[in-house]
Amino acid sequence: MSDETVVITGASSGIGRATVRRFAGPGVNIGLVARGRDGLEAACAEVERAGGRALVLPTDVADPEAVDAAAQAVEDVFGPIDIWINDAMSTVFAFLWDISADEFRRSNEVTYFGSIWGMQAALKRMMPRDRGTIVQVGSAMAYRGIPLQAPYCGAKHGIQGVFESLRTELRHKNSHVHLTTVQLPGVNTPQFEHARDKFDTVSQPVAPVYQPEVAADAIHWAAHHRRREVYVGIPTVYTIWGNKVAPWLAERYLAATAVGGQLTDTPKSPDRHDNLFSSPPGDPGARGPYSGKAHQHSIQWWATRHRRTLGAAALGLAALAATRTVR
Repeated sequence: MSDETVVITGASSGIGRATVRRFAGPGVNIGLVARGRDGLEAACAEVERAGGRALVLPTDVADPEAVDAAAQAVEDVFGPIDIWINDAMSTVFAFLWDISADEFRRSNEVTYFGSIWGMQAALKRMMPRDRGTIVQVGSAMAYRGIPLQAPYCGAKHGIQGVFESLRTELRHKNSHVHLTTVQLPGVNTPQFEHARDKFDTVSQPVAPVYQPEVAADAIHWAAHHRRREVYVGIPTVYTIWGNKVAPWLAERYLAATAVGGQLTDTPKSPDRHDNLFSSPPGDPGARGPYSGKAHQHSIQWWATRHRRTLGAAALGLAALAATRTVR
């Protein structure tokens, strides 16, 4: 794409950082929103090397005024925002009874309210122009809560409800602002190295795990197509649909497997610093420590992108089979 202005929250690391790389290219302007300046500066350099332009915007998305100011800064420099991507998140790996009120509140201020402030900042500018796209980076956990991640699951559930309400409101106004959600599986990001964690050993994503580039490709695709929601990865499909069909079975399975499945035997570093209330220094990059077992491709995601072609091929084969049967 050319002459496109994009804002990405959580742009300094993980899925947000991979998404920055996916969008970067000649004619693309990217507003980089996150708290960590080191990661933002590194992301800016990557955009410029790819031929695009970037604006570094150190911002705590929990602050609605700061988010709005970041949006205005992007439009002052690059012009109208075409795409807004909500990706910023923060969480606490722990049992619910071990999470303090301040910790739970802070996680929701970033993951839940940060997305709402992003929506409002984007809508404030897109609605008068009657164009633009808001991409919400979601999760299978927006539909199915899992153990040890109550703050994150609750935030994703809440965002799903807000987004659905917003869809009806935009439809009521006959608005052409487009909303799309990308529901993701477990992803190999640096969050497992810098999220607040109440366990003595290192945490890990729920298997099977995908590289952040798979998520970034889906986010980029969703931003340029008119799908209301896309699922990425077979685990996302069976988690969401399994919960719809037999939530009691999903609950029992997760109770038996998901606690141990998210914990490793590796002791945590004693000097580990988390990012719940402040961003650690350094550039965390896009990938976490689990590349050795992370998938770089998703057949399900490929099939989702090409569902019309696959559907037409299936109809063609069915017609051919019917013709041979008649003969």
